[in-house]
Amino acid sequence: MAKLPRAIERLVEQFERLPGIGPKSAQRLVFYLLRTPEAQLEEFANRLIALKRDTVLCAYCHNVSETDPCQICQDERRDTTKLLVVETPLDLLSVERSEKYDGLYHVLHGAISPLNNIGPEQLYLNDLLKRLDRVDELILATNATMEGESTALYIAELIKESLPDNQLKITRIGHGLPIGADIEYADGVTIARALEGRRGV
Repeated sequence: MAKLPRAIERLVEQFERLPGIGPKSAQRLVFYLLRTPEAQLEEFANRLIALKRDTVLCAYCHNVSETDPCQICQDERRDTTKLLVVETPLDLLSVERSEKYDGLYHVLHGAISPLNNIGPEQLYLNDLLKRLDRVDELILATNATMEGESTALYIAELIKESLPDNQLKITRIGHGLPIGADIEYADGVTIARALEGRRGV
């Protein structure tokens, strides 16, 4: 029975470790790279190496950045009394694209997920508690998933236990129907969130 060369097998194994990449997708990627000119492969490899070498985590918000502190934490125009908690740096970018938020951020780098062996100790929660003495409002913007909801609830309870005398306002972003979506296709939880997050017109 024919076997793949070891170099290909090893690279397939590496691609399979990436989220959302199964064995077939990994093989397709490797064979695509095999047909790629060597100069382009070298550039690809250099970009992979630079990914770690040229990025850092901001010591304050834990966003991925080229500088420490990151550009957002350095920006004196930001409202330092508001702190918005997100699960990932990509969530932070999405909020920034909306151009509707001018405060600071805190990136958890995940959500509590016992099935994936991610507990509170794997997230940047202790660092979050250290930042709350200068904040008036904490906005919990974790995803509207079971893990995101559990994480938001855990953070709210943690703050109440750790800082019982703190007058911090804790809010949760509204979750509802996306623009352009039909109500008939929405699930019950989405509709409930849309009703809870309603505002005056």
